[in-house]
Amino acid sequence: MPRVSTHLNEIRSFCTFQPLSPEDALEERLILDSTAWPETPLLPAPISLEQTSDPAHSTFTILPGRKGGQWHVGDQLEVMIQTSDFQGRPKKSGGDFLLASLHNRKLEAGVAGQVVDHLNGSYSAVFSLLWEGDAQVEVTLVHSGEAISVLNRLNREQPDRVYFKSLFHSGSLSETTLCNVCLRPTQQPLCNYTDLRTGEPWFCYKPKNLSCDARINHYEGGFREKVLNSNEEKLFQSGVNMKVYIRASGPANVTVLPQKEGQPHVKSSTVTSGPSGYYYQGVWRALGGTTVREFTASAISQCLKGKVVHMYGDSTIRQWYEFLNAALPDLKEFDQHNPKRTGPHMSLDYANNILLTYRSHGPPIHFPPMDTRVLHYIANELDGLVGEPNTVVVFTIWAHFGPFPMEIYIRRLQSIRRAVVRLLDTTPGTLVFIRTANPRSLTLYVTINYSDWYTLRRDKVLRAIFKGLKVHLIDAWEMTLAHHLPHDLHPPPPIIRNMINYLLSYICPQNGS
Repeated sequence: MPRVSTHLNEIRSFCTFQPLSPEDALEERLILDSTAWPETPLLPAPISLEQTSDPAHSTFTILPGRKGGQWHVGDQLEVMIQTSDFQGRPKKSGGDFLLASLHNRKLEAGVAGQVVDHLNGSYSAVFSLLWEGDAQVEVTLVHSGEAISVLNRLNREQPDRVYFKSLFHSGSLSETTLCNVCLRPTQQPLCNYTDLRTGEPWFCYKPKNLSCDARINHYEGGFREKVLNSNEEKLFQSGVNMKVYIRASGPANVTVLPQKEGQPHVKSSTVTSGPSGYYYQGVWRALGGTTVREFTASAISQCLKGKVVHMYGDSTIRQWYEFLNAALPDLKEFDQHNPKRTGPHMSLDYANNILLTYRSHGPPIHFPPMDTRVLHYIANELDGLVGEPNTVVVFTIWAHFGPFPMEIYIRRLQSIRRAVVRLLDTTPGTLVFIRTANPRSLTLYVTINYSDWYTLRRDKVLRAIFKGLKVHLIDAWEMTLAHHLPHDLHPPPPIIRNMINYLLSYICPQNGS
């Protein structure tokens, strides 16, 4: 795959990649290929905003369907989207990043749509019709294809634009140096902190007067501020061309009639798979898998009685840990005097024999100072577990990987997958859950490092790598997109409550579900 090797050669000079077995290398190439974004337009120099996608000039149209404008529960609704530039001219190329959802605020109902790029400036959005009554279409331009060309270039040329630091200390001497998986070569020697078991690479510039063994912590260093020129910045304007609704050229809503007995559902030929679930009366209903129930505090305690729940990852999984701590009055946090954001944390309900733990994943992680002794990789943690039917493992890993080459993320997931396979081989009764990524609110500062586009691509990779394993995905992407509340890195409580209900419904399924 020349595209992949060229990409790696461009950044190999200062990014270190874990060596791969032939099987893993083949899988990496296949995943990069299957999750590749459509080709985006070549950017003229200088960039002209006028020729880029403009949500204000773009429109969507609800297609009449095969029933002459009548829709029933179980049918699919198709919407055609035509993008235009700032001069009102229809775009002729694809590559825009669009999100689509269907809502009914009164019913607190919602479902994510699937967007198909026709590579000619037009797109289809397809929705499953799952409730009776009104259904309002929302289409959002997250980024133009031109903006995505810039995001692509940033990850290719500046994978070190987010950086980290470590403090080295011995006796009366202290020094701080830069650390990363991508460190540009200088005259300064490197300290190599590559993990001996997983092979995960990590480096710091060696302090001038201290040894590499004197490293005592890891923390967020910062962001390189001027990574875009002023013309490029215009491609990422909130309220103008970044996460902005596209208007309808006609009606933006349809009325869905009750399902007719014996009448075949009208399915779109544009997409082959449907949504993972939908909201109705504010409650997430999974389509396939398990029946989602609502859990009161006492029902949560009953469900988790006698269980050990280990949570690993970033702050989006710590949010689950905090939710359960707040929901269960008998679950008491054991104060280990660790900072709230970094952990690790542990809570115990002695009467119900419930143990809940949280630990952050290993670097890269953009957190306040953490003792290097608590910097553990998820794969190593899983290898240290004694699993059993009463052990529940929940992890997520995505939010801190946006600025880095995709190969670094793929190799991290392959390492975790090997550990999951080993855990399930030795103790097949262990339950393993993965919380997927979710869209967030975007500013220029957030976007150039952690755009929803970076997130979506990593989410696709995660699903590909864990496909076919005996693990359960909690689809945070769709659960956020289908909800009417604004996107947030840490979704608001109603969404988190539904995620926890989904998790608990798998742990404690109803008979027959």
